[in-house]
Amino acid sequence: MNSLAWEKEPAGDQYFLHLYTKKQPDLNWDNPAVREEVYKIMQFWVDKGIDGFRMDVINYISKVPELPDMPAEGPFLASPYFANGPHVHEYLQEMHQRILSQKEFIIVGEMVSVTPEEARLYTHEDRYELNMVFTFEHMYVDAVGEDKWQIRPWNLPELKQVFGKWQKGLSDGCWNSLYLNNHDQPRMVSRFGKEYRVESAKMLATFLHTLQGTPYIYQGEELGMTNIRFDSIEEYKDIDTLNYYREATECFQKDPADVMEAIYTKGRDNARTPMQWDSSSNAGFTEGTPWIPVNPNYSFINAENALKDPDSIFYYYQKLIKLRKEHKVIVYGDYQCICEDHPSVYAYVRNYEGVSLLVVLNFFDVPAVLDLAGCEIPGTGLPEKAECLIGNYYDSPVYKKQIELRPYEAVVYLGI
Repeated sequence: MNSLAWEKEPAGDQYFLHLYTKKQPDLNWDNPAVREEVYKIMQFWVDKGIDGFRMDVINYISKVPELPDMPAEGPFLASPYFANGPHVHEYLQEMHQRILSQKEFIIVGEMVSVTPEEARLYTHEDRYELNMVFTFEHMYVDAVGEDKWQIRPWNLPELKQVFGKWQKGLSDGCWNSLYLNNHDQPRMVSRFGKEYRVESAKMLATFLHTLQGTPYIYQGEELGMTNIRFDSIEEYKDIDTLNYYREATECFQKDPADVMEAIYTKGRDNARTPMQWDSSSNAGFTEGTPWIPVNPNYSFINAENALKDPDSIFYYYQKLIKLRKEHKVIVYGDYQCICEDHPSVYAYVRNYEGVSLLVVLNFFDVPAVLDLAGCEIPGTGLPEKAECLIGNYYDSPVYKKQIELRPYEAVVYLGI
């Protein structure tokens, strides 16, 4: 029995399964009475008037029968025993029939260990399960396998390949969710932007808001909030971070300084520091003592300052959201990556009902050139003429076949 996954019930001799912390026991969804209780809880919130559900690792609710032990030999890969199990679709369709069919909810399921083909089974409009899923493949582009603590340099062609696979894989009858940070991930500007915080934040926002799918904005993302570097492990709260530190230093004798560098890069507490409202004490978040310290840069990265600056990241997000409402091609257009082998520029074309959109993004801190004349662009509907719809620098670059990009520059052209 794996002591990490099983906890002895204090008042007896039984054990309960917890794939995560022991404070989060796994429910036995094979028991109809358990499912009924879940539906009662959901109905309580439906009656309160909520508009949707975010379902945590929902593809883990159906386990392999008898809960077998993992083989003693071979790779440590437990997910086949609890991910995308034998009854998961049956239970989700039952949930839809009982609860989710009552009105037009937004239903998103967080799903580790899922492929585009499997995601289609969860999200296709004819299956009556979920609207979309949070996928994780793009969150491992800077990791060795699925071990986020083993950090490797990420490269843009791999990021293009992953996003392209999901854009095309869920394009017919399904829908994508779009995110680069959330409560479980480091801040996107620290991960993919580093220097040029404002420019990179706007570039990454342009990326998320010009793909097919629903963009999710995590708190502080619209301000360009960054990762945190606490002085000692004692200041961290996240159980995943604390378990990693203990295991790495005590079991594998790793240098604590090296372990802390990994935590500075990938720790979940990076995204969990208090929201930075203003430059007052505790960033205006509380007059008491916050559960975790505020990022010291709150004195200049905060909502109050953003609202005073007409060129702030916050107002740029508003422009992107407005454009999605005004141009159907941004929401419904198909996706075609161009110049796919370019090492620093991510460019793609969206087409819908005769309208074309060209998105050009420099993902790095050095200037780059995109030569459209040298790209193979079969059938993408690339416009001969176009106007600049939005860009993250102060001017509006003129559309031409050879596009020169400044560090982290983003330009979106609309065909005319």
